[in-house]
Amino acid sequence: MSEPEVLMEGVVFGESPRWHDGRVWFSDWGANTVIALDADGSHEVVATVASFPMCIDFLPDGRLLVVDSAQRRLLRREPDGSLVQHADLAPVSEKPWNDIVVDDHGNAYVNSINFDFPGGEFAPGLVVLVTPEGDVEQVAEDLAFPNGMAISPDGATLIVAESYANRLTAYDIRSDGGLHGRRVWAETPDDHPDGICVDAEGAVWYADVGNQRCVRVREGGEVLATVKLDRGAFGCALSREQHPRLFVVGQNWGGPEPAAPSGRVVAFPAPAAGAGRP
Repeated sequence: MSEPEVLMEGVVFGESPRWHDGRVWFSDWGANTVIALDADGSHEVVATVASFPMCIDFLPDGRLLVVDSAQRRLLRREPDGSLVQHADLAPVSEKPWNDIVVDDHGNAYVNSINFDFPGGEFAPGLVVLVTPEGDVEQVAEDLAFPNGMAISPDGATLIVAESYANRLTAYDIRSDGGLHGRRVWAETPDDHPDGICVDAEGAVWYADVGNQRCVRVREGGEVLATVKLDRGAFGCALSREQHPRLFVVGQNWGGPEPAAPSGRVVAFPAPAAGAGRP
């Protein structure tokens, strides 16, 4: 594929890109902000979270949800711009909370790596279901550093990137939002998949920090395409335009507190538009 178009530089530490209302939104948790970025590179700060806005997604009515990892809670941005608590995650795990994806019914799946990172002793991670009313229930366990998550276009499958297991893991979604039928969706033997997204042809793009790339795979593991970056790729999102693009948030990785901002958002032409959630 072609060289990427650089849309924004100077990101302190970006994560969780999402295509929403014709813009790519992402969390710059290094700057405690959530940013909405236009195709021409203009942007605005849409939320500020004093602690740790890790990852984001949107309710069906368009309200923003933010994983406040440090405070072990899920925040909701109201139409007036205020942030309120949507759910308390602490009773399930006091360890860092990570990624989120919301289904068409307003159910949010949120995962926790369930150990202190970096430096903590490894423990299996988990996924909870947060209902639209804010009730929290654990629905998956024994995941090796759960990272990016996505829901298939038909709403029937949740896919989770297991970074420490080098694979994408899938679950069937029950009518009540519960998960069952765990299986390997694709092995990623040379990569530690981070953020992911699904396209209209049923393939998954995953970002890989260490190998500085994003890879498009089919269920079963066939590699369909690869795009290279000059820094770690932390997350990716697809537009839903006539000429779709893959947006990638990347930065140099030397630990959770980089010495200087190296983050940027870039865009590549993509073979298929985004589908499913996020």
